[in-house]
Amino acid sequence: MVRALFVGRFQPFHLGHLHAVQRILEEAGELIIVVGSAQMSHEPDNPFTAGERIEMIRAALADAKVDRERYMLIPIADAPSHRTWVSYVESQTPRFDVVYSNQALTSRLLVEAGYEVKEIPLHRRSKYEATEIRRRILKGEDWSELVPGPVYKIVGEIDGETRIRDLGKSDSVRIKPEENQSS
Repeated sequence: MVRALFVGRFQPFHLGHLHAVQRILEEAGELIIVVGSAQMSHEPDNPFTAGERIEMIRAALADAKVDRERYMLIPIADAPSHRTWVSYVESQTPRFDVVYSNQALTSRLLVEAGYEVKEIPLHRRSKYEATEIRRRILKGEDWSELVPGPVYKIVGEIDGETRIRDLGKSDSVRIKPEENQSS
């Protein structure tokens, strides 16, 4: 049975991520979902804790009827250097056969370590993007259509919208200049 690896920050887990998980599981028997940058939280680009992200992913996958026996969630903090990142991931996860990633650095590091890396078919990338979700929250716009229902609920329960708005006051959220101008 093929075991795949999928790495993301999931800040937050959105419908594009859900689509990716479902597509990967069409090809792989098991999936290791690495919640990356696990040490990061309460920052504009990383507002949620690893535990909150795991809770969101687990709830979204349960709601989508993804068999719990086919995936595992593993939080992993950033490695001290790019050179050691693959061995760090290997030391924190069960063995895996193939990696799914569209992130250039992640793909390069894993290819150099001898892994097969496959691209994830992106599902409406311009719409389903965590940066866009955080931008909408920051601007007070509706974002509920971009995430699975359970994720929206969990963000509400932890007052995640207020957290993102408070963190955004530092002006360090990645908003394109044209999006930051008043009309």
